[in-house]
This record gives sequence, structure tokens and C-alpha cells, in this order.
Amino acid sequence: MADTSFLTWPFFEERHRAHAAGLEAWCVAHLPVDHQDVDGACKGLVTALGAGGWLQPTGAGEGEVLDVRTLCLTRETLARHDGLADFAFAMQGLGMGAVSLCGTAEQREWLARTRAGAAISGFALTEPGAGSDVAQTATTAVRGQGGWVLNGEKTYISNGGIADVYVIIARTGEGPGAKGLSAFLLPADAPGLRVMDRIEVMAPHPLAHLGLHDVVLPEGALIGKPGEGFKIAMSVLDVFRSTVGAAALGFARRALDEALARTGRVRAGGGRLTDYQMVQGHLADMALQIDAAALLIYRAAWTKDQGVARISREAAMAKLYATEAAQKVIDMAVQLHGGDGVRTGFAVESLYREIRALRIYEGASDVQRVVIARSLLG
Repeated sequence: MADTSFLTWPFFEERHRAHAAGLEAWCVAHLPVDHQDVDGACKGLVTALGAGGWLQPTGAGEGEVLDVRTLCLTRETLARHDGLADFAFAMQGLGMGAVSLCGTAEQREWLARTRAGAAISGFALTEPGAGSDVAQTATTAVRGQGGWVLNGEKTYISNGGIADVYVIIARTGEGPGAKGLSAFLLPADAPGLRVMDRIEVMAPHPLAHLGLHDVVLPEGALIGKPGEGFKIAMSVLDVFRSTVGAAALGFARRALDEALARTGRVRAGGGRLTDYQMVQGHLADMALQIDAAALLIYRAAWTKDQGVARISREAAMAKLYATEAAQKVIDMAVQLHGGDGVRTGFAVESLYREIRALRIYEGASDVQRVVIARSLLG
């Protein structure tokens, strides 16, 4: 059983503790799911999470605000049980984050569907030539035909190919670089939008390379104002980067649980592995990194929930430390499992594949270092 003593920290209110306990019970009853058909599993998870009411925290309707602590607790808990369940939950929030923050009443109709599990969302930001540097976005949106006409490509798009709706960032030209981007709501059935390629990755998730050829969107598809796309995208990441750290924390907690069970069970030299001081030292280091990550994550989440406009520094620190620490914790769990650590079917082998992408997406680790350094340098 994973340590839950952190829930007594002053970052949390009773409603957070109740949410965590209820979700834990749901996870025990419903997870993990079969990952053989990844698309089918993700669709099923969205439906099941929606039916259980667990997707409600992924969005904020009119007059509501996102509760980042609840988002983080949910991702941590789901990731500890099933990485694909965490993915399904997270993308409902990230995909519609721009609508939660800046959407119109009409656009929030999509948000109501994604929060209920009746529709799947995606966030189309990354391009073949614009990964970490969003200012290099080349996809264009020009006025025409009573609205906007979009052309370009997006890649590594989570839920690509199974999403019902995307938020897409495109260049509208109000200024150079980041100043000339805007955000749009893009239904997946829009003529001219096609899946160019499905992308296979080491921990199978639905990812795709999307192409847009003369995709026509109405004026009402624009989220916020023209030229606000970069600001909107960064505001979304400001919220959800902390939750990436929380998912990594969930993976790390599961790895420590597996390592404790393994080393307490396996006998060596007339005793158990836990009798060896070196093994004890490794377990202590894992616990230390987990608690340090949790403190950074929930500091960032609590700070955002206090109404602070931007938490770029806190979120960057949380994501950077938690994902890097989780990689080390999981690697040590694999080591303590010996040969079984790299065998398919063992939890730590799956965790080893799951954690790697978190150090890349929503801002790679070196990007987080740049964000932190810039905050120090003013």
C-alpha cells in the first residue's frame, strides 16, 4: 500500500482527502485495464472515468476555476495503478485547458461533454519544426470564407486519431514569433483534417501526426482574441505541468512499493535483501526523492489554487524534479528486481517505459531549467 501520510500536509483540505480516498477505491475496483488495444482501452477509460464522475476536475465551467491540487492528486493516484488511465484523464484536461481558461459559452458545450466522458479531447501544439520552441509554429490560420482557413501539420499529438475535438495553435500573424499565434477549437470531423500517421512509442499511447489542408473553421472557433494563442498555451501549461510531476510521483510510489515487496520477500545470504545496508540505503534514497518531489508538486498546486496568476517557476521546478527523480527511483526498482526487472509483465518494467516520456512532453527537462533560470535572472 502506497504511503498516504502526505495527505495530512497543510496543502490539503478535507475535500482533497475525501477525493483521494474515493478515487483509490475506484482504482482498486477498475484498474488496471487490458492495454492490448490501446485505442479501445483509452476510449473505455474515458467512458468509465466519466461515468464515475472522476473527469469533472479536468475542466472549469462558467464561474468555476480549476483545482490544481485535485488534478495532481487524481493523476498521482491513477498513475500508481495504471499509466494509461492517467493518460486518459490528463488529456481530457490538457486538451480542453484553453476552453476552461478562456472559452465562450458555446465552446464550453464541448467542455461539458469531455468532463462527462462523452467526448475525447486533444491539444495540437507540437509541430515537426516546432517542439520546445512554440514561437516557431508554422501552421497558419487566415481569415476567409466567413471564418478561418487552416493549413499545416501537427505531430506527437496525444489522442491523435481518437479525439473528437482538438485545441490547435496556429499562426494568425498579429506580430512576429509568439506574438502572432492564436488558439482555435477544431472538431475532429472538420473537412481537410486527416491523420497522416500513427506514432508508435515505447509505452503505447494513442499518438498521431495530423495534417490540415484548407480546414475551414467559423469565427466562433477562435478561443480568446487573435494573437493570444501563445499566452493561452503557456497558461494551460502553467496549470498542467505540475500534474505531469504528479503522474511521475505516482509511478515512483508504485516503484517503491514494488521494490519494498520484492526486497522483503527475496532471500539472500541466509536472510532477506532488506537485511543488507546497501539495499536499505537505496530504499531510503527512493523514499527521500519521492517526498521531495511531492513537496514541490503540491507547493506548486497549492500556490496556483490560491489565485496566483502564473506559477511558471514553481511548476517548472515540480515537473523537472519529479520526473527526473521518478526516473531514478524506477531505475533502482528495476535494479533491485534483478533479471525480473526487465521482464515483460512485471510492473517495474512497465514503469520504466512509462516514465521516460514525462521528461520530454509539456516542456523537456532542459526547457524547465531555462524557465527556472530566467525567473532567477529577472
